[in-house]
Amino acid sequence: MALKIENNSRAKLPRGTEGLIEKIINSVPREHTRGLERLRLVDTIEDPRLQRAGATRANLPGLYHPRQGTQPAWLEVAVSTLLPSSQPFYKRILPRLSFRNNLAAVIFSLIGQHYYLTLRHSVKKGQLEPSVRAYTEKQLRAWGERQHTVRAKLFKPFQPTLEKWARSLQRRANLERKKASRS
Repeated sequence: MALKIENNSRAKLPRGTEGLIEKIINSVPREHTRGLERLRLVDTIEDPRLQRAGATRANLPGLYHPRQGTQPAWLEVAVSTLLPSSQPFYKRILPRLSFRNNLAAVIFSLIGQHYYLTLRHSVKKGQLEPSVRAYTEKQLRAWGERQHTVRAKLFKPFQPTLEKWARSLQRRANLERKKASRS
């Protein structure tokens, strides 16, 4: 059974958003989405659990709703976080250009949460966040290679070098952060 996509958002979405969501969901193995009923697009996430947890609703791009009783699990994505509309044009253009990738990252992370919470019982609570992050990166990399086949083939030989540079830059940034926090 495929996920049902509900658009409850009043925001103007880019053309082909629902088709894009279907492609994103179809790129994930079918057994990872087993038990999910629907994906709902909303303006902002309104959930009473967030007020108790102290989370800010304005910055929350997505929320996984686990199965409760007879109600199956479902996903909720906030469009206003991905496409801010109350800012000037020059500040709205960058989120519009990166909408596809941001939407894919949010959906992959929500599916990863579902996968690790319901289908992978060997993951402990402390390992959940790194596991979901690794799952999201893996799915994004595979989806990006499928979307941009020519570019992926051209840059495949350079990828290990670029990743090595990224790791060294990350280490440097962490050292700088530690030095700044000490002084």
